[in-house]
Amino acid sequence: MKFELPEIEHDRSGFEALVRLEAASKDCLFDNIDIDMDKVNWFDADMCAALGAILYRLGENLNTVKLINIRSGVENILLKNGFLSHYGREKIPDRWGTTIPYHRFDVKDDRYFADYIEHELMHRSEIPAMSPGLMKKFRESIFEIFSNAVLHSRTELGIFSCGQFFPARHRLDFSVADLGVGMCQNIKDNMGLDLSPVDAIVWATEGRNTTKRGSVPGGLGLKLLGEFIDLNGGCIQIVSDAGYWRRQNKKTVTASLSHAFPGTVVSVEINTADTNSYKLASEISTADIF
Repeated sequence: MKFELPEIEHDRSGFEALVRLEAASKDCLFDNIDIDMDKVNWFDADMCAALGAILYRLGENLNTVKLINIRSGVENILLKNGFLSHYGREKIPDRWGTTIPYHRFDVKDDRYFADYIEHELMHRSEIPAMSPGLMKKFRESIFEIFSNAVLHSRTELGIFSCGQFFPARHRLDFSVADLGVGMCQNIKDNMGLDLSPVDAIVWATEGRNTTKRGSVPGGLGLKLLGEFIDLNGGCIQIVSDAGYWRRQNKKTVTASLSHAFPGTVVSVEINTADTNSYKLASEISTADIF
């Protein structure tokens, strides 16, 4: 069986293309599946997280997956970030250091994910300057995306991550995807709220809303990321089930996708042209004001 992939960009249209692939292929079993990329002239590399999750699930359903007719420019990126090494190809050196490698993590790989975030994302020179306190909170916010996937999604197939720095576009993209139950089901199971896919994402991004139990705080990671992105001029996107949510330029846009993603994706875009330095409000002294 063959499925044609269109261009995949870091936006709603890119996610729409991926959920169409998921819907068309999800019932395949014991099949030989070719993902034809002949029409893909551009592929935003952080979207490997979401595509990788979909293709991994196909593999778990005992299908044999091949990516064919990959154009040279796209192939070069997917060889550098290690994505194609999961499909029989050898990784090539990333001499310019623009990739954040594609990885799949098991749910117990929290220490490996923490190391991955530290070395592949937090130490990048393109990240805007942050105070030690804010850097710590920012790091915790990214890690909370992983811990949410472990605690809430109940995924058994893992968590997928990838990123890419685009010097000419002044942006650093980073995405994390899981193959879990999605926000709707999690909120319904834990809070008794029967929300639409879009409303479930909105609920999850509102301050202290959380399905965590006990004294463990939750819900602040996405809020802090959103506040930083508002100041930085970047973007944050979330896809869960058939819901799409985007925060950019201090405005939120929501939409329904034509099909459901089999889990949740959180995608962060950082504006690397931002020359401001950031710190927590609690770190600001009177000397900084007067």
